[in-house]
Amino acid sequence: MNLPSTSPDRQLALKQYRLRSRFYDIELAVFEPIRRKAIARLNLGKGAAVLDLGCGTGLSFELLQQDIGPRGRIVGIEQSPEMLEQARSRVARHGWANVTLLNAPVEAAIIPFRADAALYHFTHDILRNREAIGNIVRHLKPGARVVAAGLTWEAPWNFLANGFVLMAALHSVTSLEGLGSPWSYLAEQVGEMEVTRSGGVYIASAQVPGGSGAARP
Repeated sequence: MNLPSTSPDRQLALKQYRLRSRFYDIELAVFEPIRRKAIARLNLGKGAAVLDLGCGTGLSFELLQQDIGPRGRIVGIEQSPEMLEQARSRVARHGWANVTLLNAPVEAAIIPFRADAALYHFTHDILRNREAIGNIVRHLKPGARVVAAGLTWEAPWNFLANGFVLMAALHSVTSLEGLGSPWSYLAEQVGEMEVTRSGGVYIASAQVPGGSGAARP
């Protein structure tokens, strides 16, 4: 696959995830420990409202529900109709009445409230779109927690990890731009982020200025 070197390509992404939607859950199984660590960093309390950006098939919903409880709210935003259909099926199976699903690019999504937290789990193309990030930050409360996780280049000498990152990226993103620090545009809007890296995967977290956040009671 030939990847552009500058900005993400929405049409290519729609094509990628149309093909991947039926097998996505299996493909992402290896990254479940990362998902758990990322959601733990949100530090959610009961009743919190969470934005799940590029929510895919809804793989994060169950863990989020465990933290926020039935009084909390989840808004899942996903531009791929095929992926979102899988998410709808997941919500229906579990009977979750507190999940709103939006089929839209993140930058164009109409979000119905200001949230306590936002999760970007393996959503490189979204993180490299300043307009998309701006739309989310405008819908976060002061003190909201923001966590991003995904692929990142390691040091140039780490050929094994970087080979893994390249193969995974060719399968899941439409641009390699910013893969050295995928969270940089997010940090521009929420401030300095705490970042951990290991084996070509990172987790970055921050708190929107102005409040105490959605901490656990």
